[in-house]
Amino acid sequence: MMADGKKVLVTGATGYVASWIVKRLLEEGHHVHATARNISQKNKTTHLQKLADESLGEISFFEADLLQEGAFEKAMKDCEIVFHTASPFITVVKDAQKDLIDPALLGTRNVLEQAKATPSVQRVVLTSSCAAMYTDAIDCQKGPNGELDESIWNDTASLDYQPYNYSKTLAEKAAWEIADTQDQWKLVTINPSLIFGPALAPEFSKSESLAIFKQLADGSLSTGVPRVGIGISDIRDAAEAHYQAGFKPNASGRNIVSGHNTNMLEMARLVHEKFGDQYKVPHSLAPKWLLYLVGPMVNKVITWKFVKNNVDVEWKANNSKSIKELDITYRPLEETLSDTFEQAIQQGIVKPK
Repeated sequence: MMADGKKVLVTGATGYVASWIVKRLLEEGHHVHATARNISQKNKTTHLQKLADESLGEISFFEADLLQEGAFEKAMKDCEIVFHTASPFITVVKDAQKDLIDPALLGTRNVLEQAKATPSVQRVVLTSSCAAMYTDAIDCQKGPNGELDESIWNDTASLDYQPYNYSKTLAEKAAWEIADTQDQWKLVTINPSLIFGPALAPEFSKSESLAIFKQLADGSLSTGVPRVGIGISDIRDAAEAHYQAGFKPNASGRNIVSGHNTNMLEMARLVHEKFGDQYKVPHSLAPKWLLYLVGPMVNKVITWKFVKNNVDVEWKANNSKSIKELDITYRPLEETLSDTFEQAIQQGIVKPK
């Protein structure tokens, strides 16, 4: 390990985004304390151990349950920086309170309260989301110049409508409330938009991001792709933003991390340009009236309200703070989409025609 390497904690370290953060930390020679709900499942930690074996840094694994008070005490001991990434990302749930709200909110409280009780902690970096700023693309219009910025908070999500966005909003607000009760450490939040890009973790095949991507090649959208406004972050850019938020002295506050203001139709057409000859990637438009008609039958998330507020509505966010203060240079959208699709091919998740 490098002489100046720090001890840092990464919660939910085996996850899609967290694995890239761990990789970056190890490359710089830090000692990563990595938590997971069940470290006995070696298939979920092997990729992280391999990264450590091939890097300047070290890794130690700790078991911790987000819902258990005090669960992070051992893992956080002597750590200077805490990266709290652990939080579920699922859009279809049976029990939103149990599956989304409790892990996001209680987990954040447990981790940050432990940070208050751990004298070595100097900074906490929280993985929040642009979802804590908006529910539907139409919400972007509330912001300055019709775009999201770091001053905007989500006030339209609820337990019954877009509960994932609601969970991220509650969790981030709780984090700032806890941060305001102490002056030992600084809180910095990373607020990415929808994340795509190649995965290091085997959990890629179960990620919500991939579920969305898979629809581009499994025939689900054979009738056409709706022009749903979204923002996209590359996973490698998101990980770099986390790293810089942890180590840049002047990093502060909330930070939108989103490389591209785009929509589902543009995504599909970019993927079709490269892979359309071999894979069933749709590239025609599904008109809004069709979504009103069949959307709720295809997917219960696609309600009339969702269609009205997202289809043919521009999604727009201002990423200038991350560029200026975190030194992020965003990858081209084509690179992100291509790398994601190629990995999906390698893992047999998408099938040729």
